Amino acid sequence: MKQQTAKGKLKWWQLSLIGVGCTIGTGFFLGSSIAIRKSGFSVLAAFLLAALGTFLVFQQLAKLTADHPVEGSFCSYAREAFGDWAGFSNGWVYWSSEMLIIGSQLTAISLFTRHWFQQIPLWVFASIYAILGLIIIFTGRGSFEKTENMLAVLKTAAILMFVIIAILALCGVLPGETPDAQVPDRLHELFPFGFMGLWTGLIYTFYAYGGIEVLGLMAVDLKDPKEAGKSGSLMLITLASVYVISIGLALLLIPVGAFTEQDSPFITSLKPFKLDLIMHIFNGIFIIAGFSTLTASLFAVTTLMGTMAKNGDAPACFSKKENAKVSWPALGLTVLVLAASIILSLLLPKQLYEHMTTAASLMLLYNWMFILFSSKKLTKPKLKGNVQIAAALILIVFAVSGTLFEKNSRPGFFVSLLFLAIIAAVTLLMKKKWTSSRS
Repeated sequence: MKQQTAKGKLKWWQLSLIGVGCTIGTGFFLGSSIAIRKSGFSVLAAFLLAALGTFLVFQQLAKLTADHPVEGSFCSYAREAFGDWAGFSNGWVYWSSEMLIIGSQLTAISLFTRHWFQQIPLWVFASIYAILGLIIIFTGRGSFEKTENMLAVLKTAAILMFVIIAILALCGVLPGETPDAQVPDRLHELFPFGFMGLWTGLIYTFYAYGGIEVLGLMAVDLKDPKEAGKSGSLMLITLASVYVISIGLALLLIPVGAFTEQDSPFITSLKPFKLDLIMHIFNGIFIIAGFSTLTASLFAVTTLMGTMAKNGDAPACFSKKENAKVSWPALGLTVLVLAASIILSLLLPKQLYEHMTTAASLMLLYNWMFILFSSKKLTKPKLKGNVQIAAALILIVFAVSGTLFEKNSRPGFFVSLLFLAIIAAVTLLMKKKWTSSRS
């Protein structure tokens, strides 16, 4: 195993707060609408299943981090467990997934912003947010951590504000007619689209928890890396509680059929109450939330690219020079992919978000599967650990396979396979190079 890095300055609860900030974004505020449309009330079960799967994966990542806190996190562990090909392919699969996430975040926050400026094209907003995100990354890690801590508090407060408003609405305190609570009292109301609805919606609830990889990459900055598991547990308990309570209240306020993929479930559920000022505040917070996860993804790809360059998995020019805040070539590559995402948002504004969200979710889950395989090889788990790994794999395979049975999810599945095929082909070429360099 590679030499361990020096201990950092982060406390475990600070890392947990950063994790919440990196995770709550448009994957929840907008992506949950897609999950509701596919699953109905059973989306609550999907959020709990995804939380369980995410928790099991992070526990394995935390074990690896506690034993060997190294730069590169899951990529370094994959390399140690299975060789150069695993470290190389994991790094590029994760890089691809994060670039897809960045594209979906840009599209989503541009959609939120166009709520106020109907006549301005999506690509204009996408360009503005991309530039602002790059500026934050350029200022260095310290600015990123402070920004995410502040936005984590703001996003959590916004969800709590929605919870309070929803309860007041259900109690008849708000102006207008008191809504009839949409409480399901029959099995078919709990599962309006049957078992298939739960299956096809699960991928989008997993997407709402995407962020544990950033925790893994930043765990080397903990004062005590053995506390990484504690950080992840607090983060996931917080997220699962907030997600289930807030989405549950939204489902009580209006019928399932009233939700649309283009609007946040929180905006949709409060529309009947004519709370114009509150709606504008929420819309602004959704933009901030999406921008927060956008910068988290930008941080992740630029940080990982530098580590990959050090390991020979990317051109040496992408490595960060000593005392530099960021690698300029790595940032340049990110800018090129951002430009491609902005062009796509111009050409395919209607279909882009759902397809990119599906593909990004799948690519993330492929990485999570490798985290599980690496943990099994390196930590040599006993019965309990093996059961946890098996349970996590079953949930991930369940979520991935569900995308094949829904026509709007299927294109994202094939996009993810295309990325995997390209990375596999490059890995085979690199394998020849590694073999010849050793001979």
